[in-house]
Amino acid sequence: MNPPNALTVSRFALAAVFMVCLSVSFPGAPLAAVIVFGVAALTDALDGHLARNVYGCSSFGKLMDPLADKVLTAAAFIGFVELRIMPAWMVTLILSREMMVTGLRLLAIDKGLILSAGSWGKHKTIWQMVFISAVLLLRMVYWIYPWSFLESELYRQILLWAGGIVTVLTVWSGIIYFRQNLSLLRN
Repeated sequence: MNPPNALTVSRFALAAVFMVCLSVSFPGAPLAAVIVFGVAALTDALDGHLARNVYGCSSFGKLMDPLADKVLTAAAFIGFVELRIMPAWMVTLILSREMMVTGLRLLAIDKGLILSAGSWGKHKTIWQMVFISAVLLLRMVYWIYPWSFLESELYRQILLWAGGIVTVLTVWSGIIYFRQNLSLLRN
């Protein structure tokens, strides 16, 4: 296994550790969640750089890299339901889109094709990561300095609206992805 693929596989393990940091209460859990999520995000950037510039892209990487990203973001969104940051229906829509796109990619592989992420999918991923990172950083700030704003109803509403925007963008990117690849479903 080459280094980019090893980094991709490590992201699955980091997602599990991140989920523990997010959902189990222990001293420093918010800080640990930020650190583990940050390391996982760095592995994503590093494996992409190494694959494109040093080792070359592999079929394994083209399939597993987006899947590792989906597992990491799913861990965050599921944790956010448990922490009452996002409602379950939003997370269900997000995860449904992710599973459907993965299913479409597997269908394409069965037909000898590799489907890469489109521009909407890349934007979706960026905004998901921005939202997740902001929530994690604000939780860490609250752990270090219990800022009363982070307990307010206004803060909860801002998170709800931001989560809603991420949900709409995620669903929309899935619709576009399916429209662009309708030929796979017709055959």
